[in-house]
Amino acid sequence: MTATAVAQRVASESALPDCGPLAGQTLRCANVGFAYKVPFGWVDRTEDMQESATSAKSDKNTNQGDRGKTLLAVFERPPGTSGETVNSAVIIAVEDRAAYPQVKTAADYFGPLSDIAEQRGFKMDGDPYSFSVGARRMVRGDFTGGNEKSPIHQTSLVFLEKDYVVSFTFLASSDDEIDALIENLTFTSNRRKASPK
Repeated sequence: MTATAVAQRVASESALPDCGPLAGQTLRCANVGFAYKVPFGWVDRTEDMQESATSAKSDKNTNQGDRGKTLLAVFERPPGTSGETVNSAVIIAVEDRAAYPQVKTAADYFGPLSDIAEQRGFKMDGDPYSFSVGARRMVRGDFTGGNEKSPIHQTSLVFLEKDYVVSFTFLASSDDEIDALIENLTFTSNRRKASPK
């Protein structure tokens, strides 16, 4: 294999799909084939989370390149502000599958995801299971945290593509609120192939 071919292969492997900015409270991601309607009045912190992840990579001096990207991070109120209820959130991320060689199915991704959730005080509620949003089949995992007085529910929906893992994480104070947040997610059939940058 020539040096040029190796460079092109590395570039295409590290090129993760991207989405445009929020427009009219909706994130449309034609490269992945979904749209998410953000609840009115929620706070967009996508850029902050992307910058935070980039600086964390720099601090660790990693040479792994672009392993993950936050496509959307929105919160019911600004993070860090106090409130009487859970600060509900929706986080959509894409990660390079090469970072998870042990992940062969979407359900396998809940191994590393559960480890991260446990570090944050969440416990997985049962096994991951098949779940559909429209025609898109995914795997769903539910987590619980907090306490009786202030319960926290987290649900993650995951699917795999050839080169990347897509995860949708919803955080709220009840299962009903989680379901309402999931209802804002739609999948489109006119998916565009991501072009390497």
